Amino acid sequence: MSPTGTGAGRSREQTAKVTRQALIEAALALFAERGYADVGTEEVVARARVTRGALYHHFADKRDLFRAVHERVEEELVERIAERMQGVSDPWEVMVTGTRAFLDACAEPAVKQIALMDAPAVLGWREWRQIDERYGLGLMKAALGGAMGAGVLRPGPLDQLSHLLLGALAEAAFLIANAEDPAAAREGTEAALLALLEGLRS
Repeated sequence: MSPTGTGAGRSREQTAKVTRQALIEAALALFAERGYADVGTEEVVARARVTRGALYHHFADKRDLFRAVHERVEEELVERIAERMQGVSDPWEVMVTGTRAFLDACAEPAVKQIALMDAPAVLGWREWRQIDERYGLGLMKAALGGAMGAGVLRPGPLDQLSHLLLGALAEAAFLIANAEDPAAAREGTEAALLALLEGLRS
């Protein structure tokens, strides 16, 4: 392949990447503001400043676009939680910090509307859980494994405990997202989650 051809190929690839990112960012903002059901694809392409053809080049349909948006929300959420946990050295406080960081995020419009309200209904419970586990399970295993290795938690089945605690976090998030008083729900769920972790201490 000629150098010119290689450059042209890279240019097309970069353009496609930029277009896809623009669509995801536009859809994320609209879905977070009004929810999946109340946003049309014509609004997304207008906000992203691309054509409808570009949308359907990158995504099969609106649901496929939503899946990409949801994964973006999950990826960024896990990155933010990991950053907060990295600044803590004590294994017990790592878990406490991670729990609090996750609960704090439940109040964010994108997390609340996209990840908690819309994703289970739009994607279905099974696919939603698969995505949740793909992004959050590794972080949970690392925190629990580190605490067990340091003797802070009693040794136990790491895989099963990680799945169960990730499920508890998801349920806590739903309670907060659907509560009439989110602040009170946040306080109560944090206390309950920390009590669960206390039960595992050595």
